Amino acid sequence: MMEFIQHSVPNETGWIEVIAGCMFSGKTEELIRRLRRAKIAKQNVKIFKPKIDNRYSEENIVSHSEQTLPSILIEDINELLEYSSDAQVIGIDEAQFFTNDIIDICNQLANDGKRVIVAGLDQDYRGVPFEPMPQLLSIAEYITKTLAICVECGNPADKTQRKTESSERVIVGASDIYEARCRKCHYLPEEK
Repeated sequence: MMEFIQHSVPNETGWIEVIAGCMFSGKTEELIRRLRRAKIAKQNVKIFKPKIDNRYSEENIVSHSEQTLPSILIEDINELLEYSSDAQVIGIDEAQFFTNDIIDICNQLANDGKRVIVAGLDQDYRGVPFEPMPQLLSIAEYITKTLAICVECGNPADKTQRKTESSERVIVGASDIYEARCRKCHYLPEEK
C-alpha cells in the first residue's frame, strides 16, 4: 500500500483519493485510518455513507474488523454538498452504491480545495467494473488498490464471490453472502 511522502501531497489545492478493491480487502479500514489521521491533525472531517448500507450500523462507517467512525447517512449523493461546506476532508464509504453524480460532486469538492477520500468496490460479484468507481479511479490523484486473501486457496484476492444464486447486481451483505476470491477460484454462481 502506498504511503504519502510529505512533499508529494498537494499544497493549497484539493484532491481525490480512491481506495478500491473487493470485499474483505480492508477498504473501509484504510478509509478510517486516513480519516483518523486527519482528525489528529485537527482538520474538519465529514464522513458519509449511503443509506442502503445498514449492515453493521445506521450511524457509523464500520469495517469488517469492527473499526468505526461516526458518519452521516445520505440517500442521494447531492445531499453531501449541503453537509460538507465547512469540511476540509471528506470521507465517502461504499461509493459504488451512489449514482454517477458522485463523479461531478467529488470534482467540485476537490476544486473547492477539499481532500476527498472515496472507498468502494471496483468490481461487482461478476467481476465487472462497478460504476461509478472506474470514473472515480480515472480522475483521482491518488489510488490505492486493496487485496484480500482468497478463502479457497490463500492467494491474493481481488474478486468478490457471491454465495447466493441471485442475479441482482446489488445485494447488501457481508460474510453471510460474500467471500473474497482470487481470479482462479472466482466463478459466477450460475456456472457451478
